[in-house]
Amino acid sequence: MRSRLFKALLLGLLIGILGLIVSPFPFSLDLEENTGLGLLFKLRGPRQAPAEAVVVSIDKESSENLNLPDNPDKWPRSLHARLTEKLARQGAKVIAFDVHFIEPRSPEDDRMFSEAIRKAGNVVLTEPLKTKEVPLSGEGNSYAPGHNIVKVVEPIDILSRPAAATAPFTLPRIPFKVNQYWTFETAAGDSPSTPLVALQLYTIKAYGTFIDLMIRSGSSQAKDLPPDAGPVLKSGGLKNLMKDIRGIFEADPLLAERMRQETNASAELTGQPEKRMLIESLIEMYSGSGSRYINYYGPPGTVTTLPYYKVLHIGEADAEGKIDLRGKAVFVGLSEVLLAERKDSFYTVFSLPNGTFIGGVEIAATAFLNLLTNTPVRHLSPYSFFILIFLWGLFMGVICRISPIGVAAVSSVGLSILYLFLAEHQFKSSNMWYPVVVPLFFQVPLAFVGATVWNYIDTNKEKKNIRNAFEHYLPKDVVAQLAKDLTHITTGNRVVYGVCLFTDAQHYTSLSETMDPQELGRFMNTYYETMFKPVKLHSGIVSGVIGDSMLALWVAASSDNTLKNNACLAALDINRQLQLFGQSSETVKLKTRIGLHYGQILLGHIGALDHYEYTPMGDIVNTASRIEGLNKYLGTSLLVSEEVVHQLNGFLTRELGKFRLKGKIQPVVIHELLCRAEEADEKLREAYAAFAGALEAFRRQSWEEAMEKFHFTTKTIAEDGPSLFYLERCEHYLKNPPEEKWAGVVNMDKK
Repeated sequence: MRSRLFKALLLGLLIGILGLIVSPFPFSLDLEENTGLGLLFKLRGPRQAPAEAVVVSIDKESSENLNLPDNPDKWPRSLHARLTEKLARQGAKVIAFDVHFIEPRSPEDDRMFSEAIRKAGNVVLTEPLKTKEVPLSGEGNSYAPGHNIVKVVEPIDILSRPAAATAPFTLPRIPFKVNQYWTFETAAGDSPSTPLVALQLYTIKAYGTFIDLMIRSGSSQAKDLPPDAGPVLKSGGLKNLMKDIRGIFEADPLLAERMRQETNASAELTGQPEKRMLIESLIEMYSGSGSRYINYYGPPGTVTTLPYYKVLHIGEADAEGKIDLRGKAVFVGLSEVLLAERKDSFYTVFSLPNGTFIGGVEIAATAFLNLLTNTPVRHLSPYSFFILIFLWGLFMGVICRISPIGVAAVSSVGLSILYLFLAEHQFKSSNMWYPVVVPLFFQVPLAFVGATVWNYIDTNKEKKNIRNAFEHYLPKDVVAQLAKDLTHITTGNRVVYGVCLFTDAQHYTSLSETMDPQELGRFMNTYYETMFKPVKLHSGIVSGVIGDSMLALWVAASSDNTLKNNACLAALDINRQLQLFGQSSETVKLKTRIGLHYGQILLGHIGALDHYEYTPMGDIVNTASRIEGLNKYLGTSLLVSEEVVHQLNGFLTRELGKFRLKGKIQPVVIHELLCRAEEADEKLREAYAAFAGALEAFRRQSWEEAMEKFHFTTKTIAEDGPSLFYLERCEHYLKNPPEEKWAGVVNMDKK
């Protein structure tokens, strides 16, 4: 018992350590992010998005209602001016355009839009980025590929000057799944991205309290920040202000924690829960890493989405329903039922199977809501992550090693379900992302397989030796079945479809008389090795050997042309290898005949009392033996039945006629298997075509015509055995015609 427990602990330590080794590899991180995180989202399912953000969708519906082109870049900017004015009148706190305005258009349209932006005072414009693909940069939590920014392209001056801020917002393109976004984009000079700028504008009334809180928390640098954000907004310095605040948090890593403590102790904020939430959101925004995981709410359209044209009509008599935008952050951009090929569509965990992806503007709105409500996807700290991986591996290794295999299997499944349930609960309740792929899809299978293998090694050494010995005489699957249940020896007989390959060597009797028994044994071992290799190579089994004969099988539960194809390939290889084998010996020559037949076989253990043999039984076996013997009379070496070559391609064969073999009632159509189709030359094909014509004349009892054509074949193929056989038959029938009802069947009265 002590030894078993020691081995269980040893296995558990191994599984835990292997989990730690595998976890940091890029492929594991990618799987954890794209598969593990995706699974948690799927299990959690869609949830209602907070109402603080609204997407105004530039979509096909709006294009049709406004009689505008589908391409939003061609929409008049005077229309955006109208929208901005409408949103401002409706009380939108922030208006963020995920539309590129990098080229001037109609001067009047640009002027109107500029004036609308100035009056609103809360408009954020997106800065396009020229990028190239590089790993997404972050601090310890960046797994997915991304882009390295080469150049920031600012909106045209007439629009960017009156804007509250301009900001970039880039996302990895297809085929990358969008799991993260940049907060402060390092490749763009640590510029805050659109969701962050939108949040700073949204919380502008809490700015003074936030700066005061920084000062009270011991930040001397915060004293240099402007106490009022109003002048900063008017001067267009919001983005630089945010970069300064970010720099203070980076220089003092403990500032965020001190601010949280100060917030909890503040009597002023205790009575203002909404303002407190905004302060906490700002703390998290400035203190977090350069990239965040997106906490998606659901498939495209989950964030409240209003068509562009409907927002333009808010307050008008014919407007549909009541739309309340007061106090909302409004994100304007391309957002419809997007397909993968659209330029502003992205692949996410909630992308639909039909290729429907989510628009970038909705991702920006989702990121904003995550920041506002402080509900991003959070992953474990590196320390907690590695402790969890190690302890889980240790636990699973011990459980699987000390339990019987059945109990271990049930325990592995049950504990995996429990782990997944707890991980899903944590994700659903606190947005905490626990690792899934390494614990469940690597450590659990590894622990179970490792324990099973180890138990097998410990308890089955003797059994393995016995099996190894039996495998020299029986197929491996049969040995495995007998190892599980010895009673199978009397109940395991089954009817299968299969090909029987039978061989026999000429002159073996005389050879055995002239050779020493030991020398004969060594020679026959080499001879059989030459034949066994092609059988094994082409998925067959050697059923038995008697003297100079071999029986090989290809079997399956149902009819399968693959069996016949493999058997024919093996037969050709045997023929070729035996010719080489004969050439290697100048003194000993064995000419081997081969016969193949296909059909149903009884396969199993045949015998009684204390002696059984695993062997096939049935007419197929006997017929294969008779077909092999027919080679002697036809001067051939490789014959197969019609059943073998039926519907089989890739081989050159010729029909040799219909034969009633010795002891058989029903005739069998016999073919000679010559070679693979690609190995045959045109001359050979022509000769066999002539043989087919001769055989057809033979069946019509046109003896002289048949003899003429058979003679032609012998001239093309020297000593062609089948042609010589039929020439003799034709001469016989010229003198002794067959009975009137003769159907072309050749009766063989010898084996």
